[in-house]
Amino acid sequence: MSIELFGLENIPIIDGNSDISKIIKEAIEKQGCNLCHGDIILIAETLISKAEENFIKLDELTPSTQAIELAKKAKKDPKLVESIIQQSNEIVAVGPKFIITETVHGFVCANAGIDESNVGDGLVTLMPNDADISALNIRKYLENEFDEEIAVIITDTQGRAFRFGAVGTAIGCSGISPIWKRVGEKDLYGRELETTEIATCDELASAASLIMGQADEGLPVVVIRGFDGFDKLRDVDSNIKSVLMPKEFDVFRN
Repeated sequence: MSIELFGLENIPIIDGNSDISKIIKEAIEKQGCNLCHGDIILIAETLISKAEENFIKLDELTPSTQAIELAKKAKKDPKLVESIIQQSNEIVAVGPKFIITETVHGFVCANAGIDESNVGDGLVTLMPNDADISALNIRKYLENEFDEEIAVIITDTQGRAFRFGAVGTAIGCSGISPIWKRVGEKDLYGRELETTEIATCDELASAASLIMGQADEGLPVVVIRGFDGFDKLRDVDSNIKSVLMPKEFDVFRN
């Protein structure tokens, strides 16, 4: 098996007047790559948040007592910490230069997923309001325009427990199940798999992140072509919630 990954060029700077679906369509046409059955479009969450004008002006925030105390522990700007608190259901842990929270969306990650990069001075972007809905709307538009069955995944860059470095992670999806349940299949020795579940959307997001980059690459939309699990995982009603671990199973918070 082989797959192809390529970034879409000609993606402009995004603002609140931007139509992401139309921008991606036009970029595909300019690049002459079209869309094929089973293509997976991966989009950096910053594009979605900018189009939704989902950002905060830090100068307009007044830090609470809690924010000031947490800022001292994490060595962060109290105004940034206030924005983290506002975007969180729970503060999970505080470390050197990071605050682990459960976001209002249910993700457990550093700094409530708030991004200080690739945005204007004095601004921070928040995670998309509902990345699943954003992915759904973009998928439906592109499927209608190109008359092909595809999937859309919204990606973010997050760290991992007990390991240095960040990787691409799926925070929203449409058209593909985020989990590949392989229970009941056989391994190389004929033994039946009993617990194997693959976080396929995260793996695809991580692969796309190699092309998106984290600096000035300017390739926030990546197409993955030739993934042979697409038809098996095809799901027009999918969402990212099945990836999120319920708190009762989170041994680190219990």
